[in-house]
Amino acid sequence: MPSETVASRSSSYIQESPRRERTWGQKIKDGIRTFLAFMFSNVGIICLVVGYTIAGSFVFMTIEGSVHNTRTHKVAQERNKTAEKLWRLTCCEYNPLVEDPWKSSANESLLAFQRFVVAAVLEQGYEGEDYGGNRWSFSGSFLYSLTVITTIGYGNVVPRTEWGKLATVCYAIVGLPLFLLYLSNIGSILAQTCKWIYFKCFLCTGCKARRQAFMIRQESDYEMSIEEYLELSRAPEFKPQAVTVPITLCLSIIIGYLYGGAVLFARWERWGLLDGAYFCFISLSTIGFGDIVPGDMIKEGEGIELKFIFCSMYLLLGMALIAMCFNLMQEEVMHKLKVVGEGMRAVFRCNN
Repeated sequence: MPSETVASRSSSYIQESPRRERTWGQKIKDGIRTFLAFMFSNVGIICLVVGYTIAGSFVFMTIEGSVHNTRTHKVAQERNKTAEKLWRLTCCEYNPLVEDPWKSSANESLLAFQRFVVAAVLEQGYEGEDYGGNRWSFSGSFLYSLTVITTIGYGNVVPRTEWGKLATVCYAIVGLPLFLLYLSNIGSILAQTCKWIYFKCFLCTGCKARRQAFMIRQESDYEMSIEEYLELSRAPEFKPQAVTVPITLCLSIIIGYLYGGAVLFARWERWGLLDGAYFCFISLSTIGFGDIVPGDMIKEGEGIELKFIFCSMYLLLGMALIAMCFNLMQEEVMHKLKVVGEGMRAVFRCNN
């Protein structure tokens, strides 16, 4: 009875005691903790990389875009002034039949324009582009931001202002580890997905030779039959993640992705197929020589904005696929080495 009384009192006390509400500080901490957990999840990492690249696009477009347009606009104005002055010299100020005075004045005007262009190249980084180009548009800035954090660094577009150079350094300090985290997480997820697809496709195929070549060895000296393997594969504890993907399949994925990109870029940029494949390999391997870059052969109004964005997405997905293939090939090599080691140990035991 006393125990029942105590239990009833404690239960009534628990029921009557008001629920303690969280303070605003605790709610903010829980919200920040939930947000960080999402941002560093697989989906969050992708959103974080894309969002960080978009933010960098606006930053570099703001810093470098106005300076670039001002520089090219001044060169275009000086060129038009020189052309107008030559026209006035020809039609109004000098007699075209008298060669020496006209030639002297025209030569002076051309030399002045030449000095102006040389100064713009050496001091301001002018590269001969016309006013109204898309070098620092949103898509061009997006591609530049992506080449910074991926360490591709083509070098065809570089910051010319002091603030642009400082922003590039700060942007790369944060972006490099973020992109490495993206490659690690997304490469691992794609590797698990590839192994699951390969496992499912393997079970659906009727090729007996492939099944026999794909036997799972529970012990070094035991090889299951096809019936035992299929029975084990239907068990709940069987995990497709334990499957290893052949190296030839990984190489086929890389070659197929490179070939698809080569065909598309060769068509868009009017390159040869070899140049397209060369560009894709140099880009995805992060070598980035910069001798062949997208956008040079595309004229204004041909969808250059969309193609720059597609190039950026091609690089993002391609580098994740390469990380996936390297992960799968590493597992396959480690599995082969383990099998060889077990075989050598078995031979050593038999000899002894």
